[in-house]
Amino acid sequence: MVNYKVELHTGNILHAGTYNSIYIQLSGTKGESEWTYIKETACQDSVIEHQVACPSSLGLLEFVAIETKPYALLAYINDDWFCSKVVVTTPEGSTRHFPCYNWLSGSERLVYREASGKLIFNDTCPRALKEREEELKIRHQAYQWSIYADGLPNIIKAGSVSDLPDEVRFSFTKDSEFKFTFLNAMVELNLQGLSTNKEQWKNLEELSHIFNCRKTKVYEYIEKNWKKDEFFGYQFLNGINPMMINCCTKLPDNFPVTEDMVKASLSEKSLEEEMQDGNIFLVDYKRLQGIPANVINGKKHYLAAPLCLLYMTPEEKLMPIAIQLKQEPSEENPIFLPTDSEYDWLLAKTFVRNADFSEHELNSHLLRTHLLAEVFAVSTLRNLPMVHPIYKLLISHFRYTLQINTMARESLISKTGAITLNASVGGPGMLEFLKKAVAELTYSSLCIPEDITARGMDDIPNFYYRDDGLKLWDILHRFVHSVIGRYYTSDSDVQKDGELQNWIKDIFFNGFLSNASTGIPNSFSLVTELVKFLTMVIFTASVQHAAVNNGQFDFGGWMPNFPTALQLPPPTTKGQCTEKTMLQTFPDINTTAKGIATVYLLSKPSSDIVLLGDYKEEHFFEKLPIQKIKDFKQELEVFSAEIKVRNQRLELPYTYLEPQNIETSVAL
Repeated sequence: MVNYKVELHTGNILHAGTYNSIYIQLSGTKGESEWTYIKETACQDSVIEHQVACPSSLGLLEFVAIETKPYALLAYINDDWFCSKVVVTTPEGSTRHFPCYNWLSGSERLVYREASGKLIFNDTCPRALKEREEELKIRHQAYQWSIYADGLPNIIKAGSVSDLPDEVRFSFTKDSEFKFTFLNAMVELNLQGLSTNKEQWKNLEELSHIFNCRKTKVYEYIEKNWKKDEFFGYQFLNGINPMMINCCTKLPDNFPVTEDMVKASLSEKSLEEEMQDGNIFLVDYKRLQGIPANVINGKKHYLAAPLCLLYMTPEEKLMPIAIQLKQEPSEENPIFLPTDSEYDWLLAKTFVRNADFSEHELNSHLLRTHLLAEVFAVSTLRNLPMVHPIYKLLISHFRYTLQINTMARESLISKTGAITLNASVGGPGMLEFLKKAVAELTYSSLCIPEDITARGMDDIPNFYYRDDGLKLWDILHRFVHSVIGRYYTSDSDVQKDGELQNWIKDIFFNGFLSNASTGIPNSFSLVTELVKFLTMVIFTASVQHAAVNNGQFDFGGWMPNFPTALQLPPPTTKGQCTEKTMLQTFPDINTTAKGIATVYLLSKPSSDIVLLGDYKEEHFFEKLPIQKIKDFKQELEVFSAEIKVRNQRLELPYTYLEPQNIETSVAL
């Protein structure tokens, strides 16, 4: 007789333990053990040690099978068990790891592979190939595609959160804290009578008292500085939507800015000279052209599709110098200038900020991080078994994504959702705008080095999103290359990996709707292509999401800086706007309150946050990837220290891409 020492690890999440009976079977190249009953009770964050006796050695250990059965007295109680991993020490003294990270229900039997990453053409054992196939069959059933709307990426088939497999749902901690944050915010607003008050703001002093105890330092800075041109320009670089600004070397035909208009805003050179020197920048919200605005509180609201021209001064301050609120130039579409009256100019900037809200929430945030991360997650779960090295690399970056997106479709962008009901771009215009954004989505725009260069933003000073983002892309790219190189030693390995090819085809078809013009590949031929794409996937789910998500309450909590909706149409003449006009243009009190509560909820991480570089679920056990993960985390720590030093000299520190603030996945 020989004995195998078995360690069963129960996860450190609430209710992970179970009173169910647990049985285990070991399988190797020379046979399999009998089913062995585990006498101990599996408790949260615990390890059960047990001996499995066999008549002789099982050879190289390849599989463990686990089965749970409810006690007769508890048969009607849902007592699932979350098994994180199984570790087996063989009679020969070697240790074999079997990652699980699954909930097991009563009377359920699951088989887990030994942890070594294997590509399908390296799996020569017939049973191993069969288990890969069976695992993906089960996943295909559990994770099905569904059409959300024509022209938009497909989504997970789930009518509600309860339809999602348990493995991808929030932990009890995350779920309870998320609900508490929302309810607490709404109770506070209800007690103040704000969430039901459909009146207009009488003055901004009233607004200043909302959420006083929750204001951040950035929020307070913005409340004091939102009117200033310098801060207005700063936000295009380091606010929550640094994706819209482009270097302008030639004015668009529909934006007839003249030299005389902007002469007072420039230094000694002409507008043409400044454009050739790379000092003029354009923000164009043309995607909003023709989008129908929402009806809120029974009143028609308005959307503009502005063009905004900015100038980088010799003092390295990005200043707005001209704003046109509609796409087509006409006498009733004046170009507003800093030399206009205070409220004419402020109102023009306010319409730009409202347009930026629409672009940010639906395009930069929802589409380009949330919906794409969901596509990557579903394809990974459908096409890559746990033993696949790319599954091991990516799965942590999809933590909670499917639930947060399902919740968003239920409570933010549904017919009764917060954005649908309380944003100018909500209602019927929302899907129309999203379809436009999807039609213009490109692979290169998802890769920050290419996107920055395409927008001509390589050299503009004080662009911290660019600086930090490029550094993180480089760190990620080297990390991915080093890990993937352990398994794909040549381009032919990429070409003959059928599971990988199915993965990218699924993404191409369901995420990018088979649109070759996006530049998204529908197959891989080279290791370099694969490394770049995987870098983009991880960057999108972690770094890019942090950039456009984490500062929503900072920059949007003070409503005048980021209004969700506007009640008056864009002005057609100059000289008519007053402070009263501004207040009448802003959204009603209840619309404002719900908007603030929403951005507050979406900016507050839970206490069980997992940061970029923290691979808490152990999927890799080979020496090289384990070392590369350690190196990756160390590089992030060094870079975090560098950002802290940089930020000490800034009036408004840029912290959103500090690695200690980047969640590993789209989980909020």
